[in-house]
Amino acid sequence: GGRRLAQAAAPQAAAQPWAAGLPRQQHRACASEAPRWASTAMTADEELIRDSARTWANDFLKPLVQEMDKAGAMKPEVVASMFENGFMGIEAPPEYGGVGLGFTAACMAVEEIAVVDPAVAVLMDIQNTLLVTSFNRYGTKEQKENYLQRLATDTAGSFCLSEPGSGSDAFALKTAARRDGDDWIIDGNKCWISNAKEAGLFVVFANADFSKAHKGISAFVVERDNPGLTVGKKEDKLGIRASSTCEVNFDNCRVPPGAMLGDLGQGYKMAISLLNEGRIGIGAQMVGLARGSFDYALEYMCTRKQFGRPVADFQGMQFQYARAAMEIEAARVLVYNAARLKETGQPFVVEAAMAKLKASEVAQMVSSQAIDWLGGVGFTKEFVAEKYYRDSKIGTIYEGTSNIQLQTIGKSIRSKYDTK
Repeated sequence: GGRRLAQAAAPQAAAQPWAAGLPRQQHRACASEAPRWASTAMTADEELIRDSARTWANDFLKPLVQEMDKAGAMKPEVVASMFENGFMGIEAPPEYGGVGLGFTAACMAVEEIAVVDPAVAVLMDIQNTLLVTSFNRYGTKEQKENYLQRLATDTAGSFCLSEPGSGSDAFALKTAARRDGDDWIIDGNKCWISNAKEAGLFVVFANADFSKAHKGISAFVVERDNPGLTVGKKEDKLGIRASSTCEVNFDNCRVPPGAMLGDLGQGYKMAISLLNEGRIGIGAQMVGLARGSFDYALEYMCTRKQFGRPVADFQGMQFQYARAAMEIEAARVLVYNAARLKETGQPFVVEAAMAKLKASEVAQMVSSQAIDWLGGVGFTKEFVAEKYYRDSKIGTIYEGTSNIQLQTIGKSIRSKYDTK
């Protein structure tokens, strides 16, 4: 379970070369001789969490994937098992019930689970990169003891930012927060909220002072059983169907002063920071999806015979899947590089945008090719190739559309050529 995983990881936790840096004498060595860690190289802890996620996904999750996709709902036992295995609190400190590993380890687990089911992977991605991180970074001691411990052990969470009138323009949100004595009253409507059906905690962004525009936005923690909170319609989606996406409504929703997460007016900075790194997690999900569709198709092509030999043996096919493998690895390196930069406190915003953009495009390309490689059976729902294809489409939409990623990259490039 999660506790055993945390205990196994603890002896190695202080030995991450990316966090500690290279030994001093290696910095003085000739550049051609100094050893450098590849961004995709793993510590013993990271191998442990990766292998645990891979085994769990194949042994426990895989038999349930198509049933959950058809029903458009996630089985409660899947969520419970992720908590039991420590996947929902990878970055949460052990004293709060978490595993106590780093951001890259969380991305590796997301990738491995996405190989089998991207819908389940996005639940644990949001839990780790948005919810756990928000309390790790901005929570008070009391909030960590209460909320962070629950998020790491038994309570799923939702990140409530998007609204009907504020998608890519996220900070045009209309949800309002006003004081009533010491309490806060929240009123407004959120949409496209992932994990809303399963969530027991909601981090809600609301404007407490519209005269300050986006600088009036603050974050609040709202419990599922708050009488002012209602989870509304669940969207009937093209892909990642087992992942719940719902409206969440707030009507005279009263929360105590201790429910504010971070400082008053800090919400927009929090959201930007969290989403920038959350994009790396989505990149990991898309890499896993591409790997899953690729592996599924190659296993079929190696056994399916035409003209007396496996389809995978024809040179024309080899050229196609060789190029697809190259694209998957390129996306994976971009994702891991961005994760390492974030984990070591270096600038990573542009690299995160590139990773998310590339990985989402590769996922769509490879999952589409996989259907072609399977031929007629790939076009049927009996085979899981069409699910990977449907699931891939969300990658270019959520946590920043492709145009938003291109805008981020383009602005950075342009700034380097400004006349001084």
